[in-house]
Amino acid sequence: MKIKEIAELLGQDSDYLLGFKSPRIKKENLHIPGPDWIERIFVASDRPNPVLRNMQLLFNTGRLAGTGYLSVLPVDQGIEHSAGASFAPNPIYFDGENIVKLAIEAGCNAVASTLGVLGSVSRKYAHRIPFIVKLNHNEFLSYPNTFDQVLFANVKQAFDMGAVAVGATVYFGSPESSRQIVEISEAFHQAHELGMVTILWCYLRNSAFKIDGKDYHLSSDMTGQANHLGATIQADIIKQKLPVTDGGYKALNKQGSFGKFHEKMYTELNSEHPIDLTRYQVVNNYMGRIGLINSGGPAGKDDLAQVVKTAVINKRAGGIGLITGRKAFQKPMKEGIELFHAIQDIYLCDDVAVA
Repeated sequence: MKIKEIAELLGQDSDYLLGFKSPRIKKENLHIPGPDWIERIFVASDRPNPVLRNMQLLFNTGRLAGTGYLSVLPVDQGIEHSAGASFAPNPIYFDGENIVKLAIEAGCNAVASTLGVLGSVSRKYAHRIPFIVKLNHNEFLSYPNTFDQVLFANVKQAFDMGAVAVGATVYFGSPESSRQIVEISEAFHQAHELGMVTILWCYLRNSAFKIDGKDYHLSSDMTGQANHLGATIQADIIKQKLPVTDGGYKALNKQGSFGKFHEKMYTELNSEHPIDLTRYQVVNNYMGRIGLINSGGPAGKDDLAQVVKTAVINKRAGGIGLITGRKAFQKPMKEGIELFHAIQDIYLCDDVAVA
């Protein structure tokens, strides 16, 4: 995809996103993705050599191989949102083999899914595309519905099926977050000992984060802090939702004492521009030393234009890629593949550069 086609898909946002040249935090301060990502960022770290080998495999698979960018298919919605709600639009994905086939045909770097899905076809596919086993999930069948990430798998099970990485979610801000942090910190330590890469879904979860009609679960300052906590327990890659607002700490402090913030977070370090909002997430990942992948968001109208917009924002902010599920697998496989190729084309296009 050429820059002209990208601009057409962005529509009225084209100049706003592609022409943005004045980020609050300059790119010279960041660790920018590139072909030498492993050597430049992780060789000096305490990660064991087998982790570096598997990380290199992750970055050297699919259409984005050798670029320092990632395109990942995640499908754990069968648990998180119920299988029926997730797969009814395209029932072939009740069969986990089709999830893996989509990732391969779409040229993804990896496929992330449950122990059950990946384990059911691991002997056939674990050598063909990197597996990321999601260790914990929010079980969505209890009544009334509860929101708590609990372990469905252990690290050794992921290792035994040939996975190169494990993934997990922590609901930062929730009453259960302290337990989840301890569980996943221990799991990530074991994963590194066994040579696997660690990926953390750093999500916020607390009804108090919705104030006066604004949802601060998507606030740059608070998602940025969640990222910082994720990097602290040695996530190698952090998955985060794209921020759409800022000022979460300020809003919550009007309700009572909550955390700490500095006024410069909202003036010198950030702005209302989506690239700045996302860059603040990157900054909290040790200035990008821990890579940021943003989620593609729920399926809906204009999915192609929306994922292109998200990819442009992530790349120009200094992120390392996109992880896209429902927008791809709730469509016919051919359309899902085309959507992934459009995302990947953003990261392959030199004219879309870090701002």
